[in-house]
Amino acid sequence: MPLKYLHTMVRVKDLEKSMAFYELLGLKETRRWENEQGRFTLIFMAPPGQEETPLELTYNWDGDDALPDDSRHFGHLAYGVDDIYATCQHLMDNGVTINRPPRDGHMAFVRSPDNVSIELLQNGDSLAPAEPWASMENTGHW
Repeated sequence: MPLKYLHTMVRVKDLEKSMAFYELLGLKETRRWENEQGRFTLIFMAPPGQEETPLELTYNWDGDDALPDDSRHFGHLAYGVDDIYATCQHLMDNGVTINRPPRDGHMAFVRSPDNVSIELLQNGDSLAPAEPWASMENTGHW
């Protein structure tokens, strides 16, 4: 089950200030995604020549009054997998709770023993929906 590191996500309160800070460190914007329905913007920033390992800045349009004092800055680690269903089954078989099952054949979330959220993303195209995943409910939070 090979893994590929994808990104680390942090939540930001002021997108422009945060981007300016990371630009001072030498990171450049590599990708942007604005989601009107979810009311958030994702900015991916990476050092030149290391675009495959970005930092994801997540900005919630309606604000997040708990920032910066509730440890919500850190979001998750993300890894790409060749078969999300086989990966999740392997984790379940070894006692790991699948907090957000891969109902869409593309994305799942689990938590480490230290409560770190881990996003698993299907490499390439999403797999066709399949049971038991398609009807599996979320467990806890992710």
